[in-house]
Amino acid sequence: MDNQTKLLDKKTIHKSYVRWMMFNLVATSYEFLEAFGFAYAMEPVLKKLYEPDSPEYKEALKRHAIFFNTEPQLGALITGITVGLEEQHASGNQEIDGDFISSLKVGLMGPIAGIGDSMIPGMLIPILLSIGMGLAGGGSVLGPLFYIVAYNLIAILGSRYLFYKGYELGTASVDLFVGDVAKKVTQAITVLGTIVTGGVAASYVNVPVNIKIQMAHTSLDIQKILDGIFPSLVPLLVVFVSWYFMAKKHVSPIKLIVAYFIIAFVCYGIGYGIMAL
Repeated sequence: MDNQTKLLDKKTIHKSYVRWMMFNLVATSYEFLEAFGFAYAMEPVLKKLYEPDSPEYKEALKRHAIFFNTEPQLGALITGITVGLEEQHASGNQEIDGDFISSLKVGLMGPIAGIGDSMIPGMLIPILLSIGMGLAGGGSVLGPLFYIVAYNLIAILGSRYLFYKGYELGTASVDLFVGDVAKKVTQAITVLGTIVTGGVAASYVNVPVNIKIQMAHTSLDIQKILDGIFPSLVPLLVVFVSWYFMAKKHVSPIKLIVAYFIIAFVCYGIGYGIMAL
């Protein structure tokens, strides 16, 4: 952050970070989404900067309770920037007023969401899950333990770094996430995330077609025919069907998992019955 009067102590800044990470999705609604979590994170900062119940305090708290939505982990950067801007505003910087702070929040939440959604759900989570599934082979508990520990460490340490870096840089950090460079980074991460998702699907989605048609002098193995035309065609179709229902029909992943479980159970029962005959 630029050389400005320091009005905030480390304890208050850290409290703001912890509140954002723990409560960014508290009391969400379509009207506010992460607004109340953001306002709750800003409350200790505002109480330190202004007298409680003062007009300045109420005005600041009100502007941080309007609609806000971004990717929570990378969104810690916006919270850190806002903390720094509020400190500069309270110290008497005439160039930074309430409208400027609100406009900056709105301008940053879209680009940060684009980058964060590409990095976290699109790349990081599939990579960690693929490693965890490999470790969980044979029923080992190392798989889920690895995912829980690795994801939380990366999320906590990464978001903490971004929060404090945003507080330190202030408005200078905007250049890193808005503009042509940010667009190129987002596109690159999206492509990488798509490749990772495809690799995970090809490695772990297994849908064998155990259908053999008996002919007069031979039998047709449907699975071998499909593999000769397009290896792993059925798993690919399952991935596309899953994407269609979740992205286009807004079916929750839990409902889709339950549906696949029922289908697998029925197919296994039918196959078992045929074998018994």
